[in-house]
Amino acid sequence: MAKEDKIRSSFANKTWQEIKVKDSWQIFKIMSEFVDGFEKLAKIGPCVSIFGSARTKSEHKYYEMTVEISRLLADKGYGVISGGGPGIMEAANKGAYEAGGKSVGLNIELPFEQFHNKYIDRDKLLEFNYFFVRKVMFMKYSQGYIVMPGGFGTMDELFEAITLIQTGKIARFPIVLVGIEYWKGLFDWIANSMLGNAYISEEDLKLYRLVDTAEEAVEHIFRFYDKYLLKPNF
Repeated sequence: MAKEDKIRSSFANKTWQEIKVKDSWQIFKIMSEFVDGFEKLAKIGPCVSIFGSARTKSEHKYYEMTVEISRLLADKGYGVISGGGPGIMEAANKGAYEAGGKSVGLNIELPFEQFHNKYIDRDKLLEFNYFFVRKVMFMKYSQGYIVMPGGFGTMDELFEAITLIQTGKIARFPIVLVGIEYWKGLFDWIANSMLGNAYISEEDLKLYRLVDTAEEAVEHIFRFYDKYLLKPNF
């Protein structure tokens, strides 16, 4: 019923005053989320974002693999940024936290599923109401992206990163997808249908790497930055 009410309200006629007041206050709320995010993350240091499903259980192999990936990143001095919630996000923060690295959580307020996990550093937990503001933080403050199996939200974050790199809006940071069995069908379709119809170029297929182990995932990140002599400083 609540969903139907939202649909009906979107068609309801509103007075100019109602529009003006509501939209104006929304702008201030959006600005406050940007300001808070920029202030807290501006000096965060080299970080890698890890994306993946909130529904992954702690006994699942991808949960355990994510913990290991985060631990390896933290051991090398990289901070880890997650979506702040349960599942793969919790695993990402857990590995960094237990290894003594920086553990960042960009939590989103949702009516279900999402609650922040206990492995986020207290001064590095941010709460967002707007998905697009949260995605800006992921893209702006990450030097690489590791993508575990997930659903629509994971796809949204993955293709945001690919699109921004493809269009030159951000630097060509490494994107690593873990779990070849899970991702192969999607990326075979991209190669066959997107490239086959000339909607992307051959070069675009080099924007990401598919791997199967935690070691391969972090090694791709480390190897990429060895070329640029980036030395994590914390």
